[in-house]
Amino acid sequence: MSRSYRYRVVDVFTANPLEGNPLAVFPDASEIDDATMQRIARELNLSETTFVLPATRPDCDARVRIFTPRFEMAFAGHPTVGTAFVLLDEGIVPRDGTRFTLEEKIGPVPIRLELEGGHEGRPYARDENRPMIWLRTPPIRSGPTFDRAACARLVGLDPADALDIQPQVYSAGNPNVFIPVRDKAGVDRAAVPDLRALAELKAGFAEALCVFVFTPTPEGAYSRMFAPEHGVFEDPATGSATGPLAAFMMQNGLVSSAAGARFVSEQGTKMGRRSLLHVRVWGESGADGIDVGGFVTPVIEAKLRI
Repeated sequence: MSRSYRYRVVDVFTANPLEGNPLAVFPDASEIDDATMQRIARELNLSETTFVLPATRPDCDARVRIFTPRFEMAFAGHPTVGTAFVLLDEGIVPRDGTRFTLEEKIGPVPIRLELEGGHEGRPYARDENRPMIWLRTPPIRSGPTFDRAACARLVGLDPADALDIQPQVYSAGNPNVFIPVRDKAGVDRAAVPDLRALAELKAGFAEALCVFVFTPTPEGAYSRMFAPEHGVFEDPATGSATGPLAAFMMQNGLVSSAAGARFVSEQGTKMGRRSLLHVRVWGESGADGIDVGGFVTPVIEAKLRI
């Protein structure tokens, strides 16, 4: 006998429908088993699909499982922000609060709401207030560096297109190699890495590696992210990479490292899904944390019958 499961699709890191990064959210996944979750994610074929379950930790308000079309992830940014919006919008977490915590495989992920105008003390009212939803990036670790010219060639660029900064892996759960280039035109010319070439570049690095190409801008950064090893050729908005991007940029003097610094990473524009990912730095060089936030726009309410 078939069953129906309600889900929603939201566009994340945008205030405009059909931009940003789409996400499917199943707000009540208590009766969906692990294998079916993976099959649903493959069926919907978005960069990620999330499934909401009751929290198993007393310090968390809901449990979120995140699947790409190929496998489950410990943490991802746009699924966290998008799911937080759905939980808030449906009243699964209290609308009169401005903070709550999601349980993910990586651990508790704190969520903070900032309403239009910067107000953090006013409760959310559905269809009245559009909250900017902020997540606290999990602990960021740095990894190996790679040859600048080899990284440029990996994404189809000439070594002269690259900034004189050595690309390096930074991770908040999903490792990215950050490749800084000279201008937006270079970012736009970048191509999806060949899997064989990527394997040769990262020889000895066992984890799946995302490739993040960016250039510094007056606003912060102009970015693209390729993840062929995750089954995602290009991602319109990558919240899990944006905290590490901030750390990499601060480490290399490409953006202010002062406490309270804010900037924006524009991503997805080349693929027609412009996304704006906001960053706020707490403490000098992010010593007290790095928050990543953005708006969410609901676009679809549907049922899946299986």
